[in-house]
Amino acid sequence: MDKTIDLVENTEKTKTYIGFWIYIMTDCVLFASLFAVYAVLHHNTNGGPSGQSLFSMPYALAETLILLTSSFTSGLSMIAARNNHKNKVIFWLAITFLLGASFLYLELHEFNHLVQIGDSWRVSGFLSSYFTLVGTHGLHITVGLLWMAIISLVVIKRGLTKGTIKGLTLLNIFWHFLDVIWIFIFSVVYLMGHIGL
Repeated sequence: MDKTIDLVENTEKTKTYIGFWIYIMTDCVLFASLFAVYAVLHHNTNGGPSGQSLFSMPYALAETLILLTSSFTSGLSMIAARNNHKNKVIFWLAITFLLGASFLYLELHEFNHLVQIGDSWRVSGFLSSYFTLVGTHGLHITVGLLWMAIISLVVIKRGLTKGTIKGLTLLNIFWHFLDVIWIFIFSVVYLMGHIGL
């Protein structure tokens, strides 16, 4: 009987992970489409500013370092979960949340600055594609932060059960995926834009 229960649980766990990886692949298609649109439109400035004049590399680098550090702390929360250290899980999730929220704040601050100086998404195809690509990533970060807050509350209330560890694992996959997407955004949008490619 125990073997049957274990087999059913493992099958359900496998289905969950396969389903989540399928979701990640669909998100890859979404971001690939947005990168393609950006690649086509990034020179269509309509006589307005280009990435070379708009983007601050130190600012983009600070965002990148914050997000990559959050990926590291997210991984530490997973290690703590595997070692059954509930308080360490909560601690590392809190640090990850603060870093993710800091990243999101910087991203929104940059958007606000561009809008304030008259360079909103309505000015050119380049800015429309920029706001759409980077904004979609920011929306995913927001969802990740909400998920992180919920899973933290669940861990506080229920402890480190099979279900909460599965939720933490899926959250970590999602968060690391967002870091990979940001590395592409940093390289394609900010770095190439700054050097005028």
